[in-house]
Amino acid sequence: MENLNINIHKTAIVHPGAKLSPGVSIGPYAVIEGHVQLGENVRVASHCVITGQTTVGRNCKIYSGAVIGSAPQDRKHSADDNVFLNIGENNIMREYVTINPGTAQGGGKTVIGNDNLIMAYAHIAHDCVIGNNCVMANAATLGGHVTLEDNAVIGGLSAVHQFVRLGRLSIVGGCSKVVQDVPPFSMCDGHPVKVIRTNTIGLKRTQITEDAARALKQAFKILFRCGLSKSSALERIAAELKPCPELEHLMFFVKTSERGLCS
Repeated sequence: MENLNINIHKTAIVHPGAKLSPGVSIGPYAVIEGHVQLGENVRVASHCVITGQTTVGRNCKIYSGAVIGSAPQDRKHSADDNVFLNIGENNIMREYVTINPGTAQGGGKTVIGNDNLIMAYAHIAHDCVIGNNCVMANAATLGGHVTLEDNAVIGGLSAVHQFVRLGRLSIVGGCSKVVQDVPPFSMCDGHPVKVIRTNTIGLKRTQITEDAARALKQAFKILFRCGLSKSSALERIAAELKPCPELEHLMFFVKTSERGLCS
């Protein structure tokens, strides 16, 4: 391992079956179990546990006390189930974050994309799918089978019910209770969470055009302020607003919502 520039603290426990790439650093008292794969330049701080069939992409940073890949908190899970946790590149997992793999009944995988920030004490349950550039603030919690599209943000101490989806560029305020789908490009808050308006700051930061931002704002009025059914609102949006990729994404998200949209 020395020729691969791998740095393992003398008190760390690394199973000989673990696959470590060049540049990996493992801190004091960390535990890396046998089926784990760590990509180039992964940094594992002190007292972390990485277990299960877990793959961590290059340049990820895992801070002290995190437990990554431990068994799903699901009564149906068996120790013999062949389940996985796949984590992409450039992710930051702060202190005491916990992430579970998938379940045999739920597809077998928890998948996390690239460039995400998972702050201290956050939890990602089994079978979740996280996109890219998402943020989970301190102690945010995802139930099983939750989906976060790209650039979604969840405030601290917020809880997301299982099977809920958070759309692209949505933001959920702190201490919120999320029991239905959060539409893309929205700003939401509350207990239970409610749509407040479009995420205007997020739209500007990602350089979405002014025309698209105006179309989204009008679409939100039709969806949430006009008292229309979902199908009627979608028909009106299609008839009255000029198409753009962001509007098409919003309409597809609404059409495919199974839990319904937050109000």
